[in-house]
Amino acid sequence: MMRVLEFIVALIIVAVVAVVVGFVLPGSGHVDRSLVVGKDMRQVYDVLNNFRRFPEYSVQREYDRNIKFDFSGKAYGPGAELSWSSDDVKVGTGKLTIASADPSFDKIDTTAKKASIVWNLDNDWRGNDKHFTLDLERQGSRGQLTKITWSYDVDYGMNLINRYSSLYIHGDPDAFIQFTLNNLQNVLAAVQNVDYTKLIPYIEQTQPTPVLLVSTSIERKGGLEALNDATDKAIGEIQAAAKKLGVTTTGPRIIYTTNYGDQTYTFDVAMPISATSLNVGGQTVELTAAKSPDLSAAATSGSSADASSSNAGDNTPGGHDRFGRLIVDNDVRAFLAFGGPALKAVWNGTAAGVPQTRDQLKAYAQTHGYKFDEVVNRFYDIEAKPEVKQGDEVKQYAEFDVYLPLSWAPEQTPEQEAGIKPPSLDESGDQAPASSSSAAAPAAASSTN
Repeated sequence: MMRVLEFIVALIIVAVVAVVVGFVLPGSGHVDRSLVVGKDMRQVYDVLNNFRRFPEYSVQREYDRNIKFDFSGKAYGPGAELSWSSDDVKVGTGKLTIASADPSFDKIDTTAKKASIVWNLDNDWRGNDKHFTLDLERQGSRGQLTKITWSYDVDYGMNLINRYSSLYIHGDPDAFIQFTLNNLQNVLAAVQNVDYTKLIPYIEQTQPTPVLLVSTSIERKGGLEALNDATDKAIGEIQAAAKKLGVTTTGPRIIYTTNYGDQTYTFDVAMPISATSLNVGGQTVELTAAKSPDLSAAATSGSSADASSSNAGDNTPGGHDRFGRLIVDNDVRAFLAFGGPALKAVWNGTAAGVPQTRDQLKAYAQTHGYKFDEVVNRFYDIEAKPEVKQGDEVKQYAEFDVYLPLSWAPEQTPEQEAGIKPPSLDESGDQAPASSSSAAAPAAASSTN
């Protein structure tokens, strides 16, 4: 009996000690990890201020390849939500919500030194008021680096079991931050390293439009003169073909970029026309959208998969090339262009500024998680307003609308939702035209919108 009493007393003592220790343990928990990445702070801020790329860098995917992610709430900024579900107990179910972002995205320019984003967390980890804080700090002699400090905070309150769980905060929470932060670095490395802080892109719902198209290319060293000569020649072919077909051109020229290489620029020149069906080769053909080329057929015929190789295979007028475009003659093709969402930006200047605008749009789409396919749905730009000159003096710069077709995106960009307007020729008098001596992109300071 004495031994039983001793055992009971021992249990009571252990329980009392456990309670006392529980009260002594901290009522909150904190853990953080830091990493410096070679990216502009605005790019890092944009990736973390939406959840569209989270499935790519979250360590959860490594635990369970079959995890399911669902997006809800806003597409960007406070109010954006991401939930997940998994049969793996290590992953379980949960939800993240962007609670705050300071400062707002339109204040993150090259002068901004710090930013902070808070994600509220709802999962099976013990505690209340669980949240991640992602602090960003611009570093480097030219501000080209960003220090990311990812921290986790939790309130245990007076729940003694929760307080004991603080002893294990360096378990799952710490591992989640460390591995996810490393994966984030890999995702950021794939983003084009350009400054788009002055870019004001909109998502536009484009309509299918019948066009005539000619493929061409130039040597980059030829500069804008070579670009203009090739474009003018292609437009001449298009207008001649339109006259034979009995249709009219209805809008400005369009340039589809196939490959902006170091030595050669390969592209297509197109113009919208007034008919969606054409009489070619003695038959009336309804125009359709271009399609992804049959690479196996291209390999058989010995042609490359380059999107500009429209002359591969049979060039009989009235037939279709491997992109599904109607063959009008040896050089001219017809199809339905556009159709669907596209990310659009405006560049005011010479055509030399268009390549950098394309790079900015691509980087913007990457950081915001918009999906696109440059092979099937290539960049294109429209000369919305031509350059006006008086003698050798430029009286008004040209206006180019630059588009990146999207396959997955929200209805509006953050700028669009906030009502921030793109520049117009009347508002951009301080924008110098890009150098006309080369078709290369100009310096960032003079080429952004």
